[in-house]
Amino acid sequence: MSIYQNKKLKQKLKVENIKKRFETVQIIEDISFCVNQNEFVSLLGPSGSGKSTIFNIVSGLLEADSGEVIIDGEKCTGKTGRVSYMYQKDLLLPWKKIIDNTAMPLVLKGEKLSFARKEAAKYFKTFGLEGFEEKYPHQLSGGMRQRAALLRTYMFSKDIMLLDEPFGALDAITRGKMHFWLLNVMENLNSTVVFITHDIEEAIFLSDRIYILSDKPAKIKEEIKVDLPNRKSKDIVTSEAFNIIKRKILNAL
Repeated sequence: MSIYQNKKLKQKLKVENIKKRFETVQIIEDISFCVNQNEFVSLLGPSGSGKSTIFNIVSGLLEADSGEVIIDGEKCTGKTGRVSYMYQKDLLLPWKKIIDNTAMPLVLKGEKLSFARKEAAKYFKTFGLEGFEEKYPHQLSGGMRQRAALLRTYMFSKDIMLLDEPFGALDAITRGKMHFWLLNVMENLNSTVVFITHDIEEAIFLSDRIYILSDKPAKIKEEIKVDLPNRKSKDIVTSEAFNIIKRKILNAL
């Protein structure tokens, strides 16, 4: 059983037969996938294969030509505000302190600033940000900024988070540390995560399941289940179990 799945599986998000064309270019041919509650699922594919377009459709920011987005059994196609969405760049507002950056989603939903700050502050220890509440973004390292951005994402919608290559801009050492950090954080959160990456090892290390996407027009080529015995071990990436999954993905791409 994955460290993310501490409850009986329940389908949280379902994407059915999504298609999208921009002018004469077909970006998404026919995409269907599902994500269970408390599951971490990655969409893995080449750069430019339409992964971000899928996220824009799931979040309601972009209208699909056809297909449905279903959340908790309810059709949510074209509806915004139902899921949270984190881009690769942290997009923190440089003139606001970290506490105000992370509290912003609640303020935008109409809550008073004082209440929003108190709610966000509850999670600073969990996200490894304790003591940085009054700092500004330029005073934080790249990894710390991404932690703050992830907390802000969590404050917008705690049940479903879409993460679009959130560690892609970090150096390899910091990115590796962020992977272990995210594993630990997810143990304490009741969240469902859909993760975009084109990094095979990142996808294997973090995911319960991986959907392999083709180059555009995007299709699901294969679904791969990840069942690693000790995901938190630093040696896991060189283990035979890890490399079996990696070879399977390479063969599918």
